[in-house]
Amino acid sequence: MEPVFRMLEISVSTANRAIGTRITYLGLENIPAHGGAVVAINHTSYLDWYPAALAAYQVGRRLRFMIKSEMQQVKVVSFLIKHSKTIPVDRDAGGEAYAVAVERLREGELVAVYPEATISRSFELKEFKSGAARMARDAQVPILPMIVWGAQRMWTKDHPRNMGRKKIPVTVAIGPPVRAAATVDETSAAMREAMNKLLHTVQQDYPHPEGAYWVPHRLGGSAPTMEEARALEEAELAERARKKAERETKSRR
Repeated sequence: MEPVFRMLEISVSTANRAIGTRITYLGLENIPAHGGAVVAINHTSYLDWYPAALAAYQVGRRLRFMIKSEMQQVKVVSFLIKHSKTIPVDRDAGGEAYAVAVERLREGELVAVYPEATISRSFELKEFKSGAARMARDAQVPILPMIVWGAQRMWTKDHPRNMGRKKIPVTVAIGPPVRAAATVDETSAAMREAMNKLLHTVQQDYPHPEGAYWVPHRLGGSAPTMEEARALEEAELAERARKKAERETKSRR
């Protein structure tokens, strides 16, 4: 039953109704009734986890997310992590989390992964990390491509939150399972192709106002191009490294 997870499901569903977000689910039949799978989700928002989780909820399944371990420093979040089978990931040493994720997959769980690792400022698919493909191969489970579109309008990088009862439409689409190929690179390429195809299909039926910040450059929006987004991310990483070095220098004094 997992009472804490059940409480989360009820709370998130209630909150979603309160803010009036209209979620359209496509391809729910592709979520298996039983058995493990890597659920590969695109990453455009700080909130795209919850429409993804609600998609699984529609068919009586639960997503076990992988989350950065720093979130355990927040007491409430730490409690929820411990009681919802969420998998904390130490970005400097992720081997333990990887092993836990593979074990959960073998136990028949749906493990949710963001192959891009961080939010895409361009709202296009960034380069993928190898973790999702490796998990699928090691656990011998399929990959379920999932696209969440519209959540970036509520809260994304470099823009203020747009919460409240805005009735923002969100689409969650799940594609047919992708089987692990002979190599990790081939598996990752197949996953990317499936997710990109699904992303473009979802976008065809979603209104995209010209010049809107949350609309990809390819569709007439003012979001950064993939090249511009990459430059912004590199600058962000450099600044983060500089601040870390400063903290370490001060701590040695």
